[in-house]
Amino acid sequence: MATSSMGGAVGSAKDLLGFLTSKEPEMVSLLEQFTNMDSPSTSKEHVDRFAHAVAEEWRYLGADVTILPQEVRGNHVRAEWGQGEDQILLLCHMDTVWEPGEAARRPFRIEGSKGFGPGAFDMKAGIVQGLFAVQALAELGLTPKHRLVILHNSDEEIGSPSSRAIIEEEAKKSRTVLVLEPSTGGALKTWRKGVGGFRVTIRGKAAHAGADYEKGVSAIVEAAHQILYLSGLTDLEEGTTVNVGVVQAGSRSNVVAEQALLSVDLRVKTLEAGARVVPKIANLKPVDPRVSVSATGGISRPPMERNHDTLALFQLAKSVAAEIGIALEESGTGGGSDGNFTSALGIPTLDGLGGVGDNAHSLDEWVLLPTMPQRSALLGGLLLRL
Repeated sequence: MATSSMGGAVGSAKDLLGFLTSKEPEMVSLLEQFTNMDSPSTSKEHVDRFAHAVAEEWRYLGADVTILPQEVRGNHVRAEWGQGEDQILLLCHMDTVWEPGEAARRPFRIEGSKGFGPGAFDMKAGIVQGLFAVQALAELGLTPKHRLVILHNSDEEIGSPSSRAIIEEEAKKSRTVLVLEPSTGGALKTWRKGVGGFRVTIRGKAAHAGADYEKGVSAIVEAAHQILYLSGLTDLEEGTTVNVGVVQAGSRSNVVAEQALLSVDLRVKTLEAGARVVPKIANLKPVDPRVSVSATGGISRPPMERNHDTLALFQLAKSVAAEIGIALEESGTGGGSDGNFTSALGIPTLDGLGGVGDNAHSLDEWVLLPTMPQRSALLGGLLLRL
């Protein structure tokens, strides 16, 4: 990718779309290059290699690029472009859920209008669209009112343990946060559920199931009671779900089980719901007084709530989309993103500005390639209007 000055400032999303439509082959080519580079959250070596490639693309665009080194996780990339006292923060994660070698086994391929490959939809298409949105602004001589800070982190898929503090620090300096995560059928995300995780440990007393059954206290029986209780905390109308996803218990069928471990997933739509449910999980009481029950964990990503600021951002994006013939809708999801962190800080946040496609995290993950120039123009137009 390279830039050149075309001069003559034009400011509509329609003009951006015209420019970007001519760049569709280049966009697809870069998506292919990115998709064919493994970048699993768990491999620092691979994510660092991909981070280097992303950093080089931003340098070609004239951005001030900083590599943020990490000891355990992959390095993060911070790019700054444009001018202005205030900043707009763009969030993109570079990591995928696929292990090293997956790109070689399933390299990027095109079938009709769809591009397939590991991480193509979630979320390398979003990174490509962000790069080309800025290229379009640069080559058309357009400058947003505020400087852009683009933060690419390496560990979103595993909860952003090494990047959360960096994200929150940048968000506090920003007027607005735009998240280039995949869309939902083209719709932007105005809310995301908060995510929590708990580990429940249940301890009973082992005994021979035949000779000394009465001397034992079954952790499995207690676990059955606790699973029913935890599942009963689900409130679909409120948007709260409690899922006991993993049960580990017992050793042999002829032994009264001494221990059981439960892995519990919690999703909440509001902070209020989280404040209500979390104590009920954290303070579990045994049904059998001879058993001990303890729970550790909590909310790891606060909910991104549908609020006035987010809706105002969505309405602005909707008006930009109308300029290029897109009837933009809003949606939400039970999955979390880094936008949850920034929204919880009170920073206006809009999510789902990335690719149009489906089947994230699956073998059939795909991106609708002809929409990439449209989505890139939408982002560029929104940056000009903010």
